Amino acid sequence: MPPSDEIDKIEKRKICFCCVGEVYLKNEIREHGRQRVCSYCDKNRRTYTIGEMVERIESAFKEHYVRTSDQPSPFEYSMTANTEFKYDWTRNGEPVVSAIMEAAEIPEEAASDIQEILADKYYDFEAACLGEETEFSSDSYYIESSTTDEKWQNEWREFERSLKTETRFFSRIASRLLSLAFDDIDKMQTSNGRSLVVDAGPKTSFVSFYRARNFQSDKALKSALANPDKYVGPPPSSFAKAGRMNAHGISVFYGANNPEAALAEVRPPVGSKVVIARFEIIRPIRLLDLTALDLVTTNGSIFDSTYIDRLERTMFLRNLSRRITIPVMPDDEPLVYLATQAIADFLASENTPSLDGILFPSVQTAGGALNAVLFHKASRVESIELPSGTEISANLGSITEEGWEDNYTVYEEVPQKIKNPVNKEPHVFLRIPEAQSNEERPATLKIDLDSVCVHMVKAVNFETHNSSVRRHRFDKCQISSSSYAVTQGFDF
Repeated sequence: MPPSDEIDKIEKRKICFCCVGEVYLKNEIREHGRQRVCSYCDKNRRTYTIGEMVERIESAFKEHYVRTSDQPSPFEYSMTANTEFKYDWTRNGEPVVSAIMEAAEIPEEAASDIQEILADKYYDFEAACLGEETEFSSDSYYIESSTTDEKWQNEWREFERSLKTETRFFSRIASRLLSLAFDDIDKMQTSNGRSLVVDAGPKTSFVSFYRARNFQSDKALKSALANPDKYVGPPPSSFAKAGRMNAHGISVFYGANNPEAALAEVRPPVGSKVVIARFEIIRPIRLLDLTALDLVTTNGSIFDSTYIDRLERTMFLRNLSRRITIPVMPDDEPLVYLATQAIADFLASENTPSLDGILFPSVQTAGGALNAVLFHKASRVESIELPSGTEISANLGSITEEGWEDNYTVYEEVPQKIKNPVNKEPHVFLRIPEAQSNEERPATLKIDLDSVCVHMVKAVNFETHNSSVRRHRFDKCQISSSSYAVTQGFDF
């Protein structure tokens, strides 16, 4: 190792911003460096000392690089010893000086100076006596490490545990995690330029959603056909059952971007009848698009201290869509849905930016179908306009010579107009003024009456993936090397 006075001299050398190619580091030196002569190009420019550069390299390598092993793994060693495979082991990564050069985009001489200082800092006498390699020693190799969201996953598990066993309605753990995950999510982008928050409503890509309701009695079906705005739309709060994105008693709008997906999502039993209708979005709203989370990306520099946190958040968000939309068995729904219900509540009331709902992939259909949930504040359906005094009745069919024939018809019996009425006001439409209504939410949806249709469920088809089951018997102590290779995932 170089003597300490030599290390001191190296630390005092200067490198200018023009000798650094990495953009973030270059700009940092240009903005915060001191005007001095560069030790590598002899130009008088803003510079950092090599000692300052060492701090940046050490921090960046700690977060984004890993030193590779200088010895083959037991399996790799067995491969090299087996002449049948003709396997030559080579160490992964790049020599430390080359890794430093490429990370900061600096001259080899400067990278060598930085390596010497770091090797001296991590020098271990006992390791040297044993011939063991230490961090940043001249013969070490490094590769960029993979970003993981392990920290976030631990937070998520604690978040779920807290909701299930401790504080369900006022959870600081939940509030903290969700704030970190979703704050300013509208500013994030995907690798193909998509936004995570999309506009819906007039003159957008999402102008309507289909909603389905399952009915198992003729009486309920008649009510739905007569007043589809009330009976096909979201139920009143007193009848709202808990779902993936809503707690019991919180009325929201669940819909899909096509009628087939809407039908599949209600999972109707054979023999039931399903009413499907199209609901037009009549005002602008904003939705979080979970399908874009898979492609969310973060640009930055390994020399930016905030970059690693943003990378880990990005990785977590990529996995979040799967966690939120994973199929759940009916018996598990009450507890498993607690997390997604908490997310929906947070996005509906606490998040910045304000959101009106969520788009997410359908778990009941294939082919890229989308589901949507509009939060309570954005789920109100505009009432159908009818003249006052109108009586409505619905007919489901009639008996013919060939038997029962479905014939769904709705009759609107309007009071007869009186000619030359004396002190009579003309018929008015049944529209309760907003000021007199108990409903303070603005209407977001309007049912398309021409789209209402009834589906008689005659059969349910399943799409499955079949996997055969293989059975083997062998002696416990007789496992060949080839079997070991198979268990390790190697295919020869």
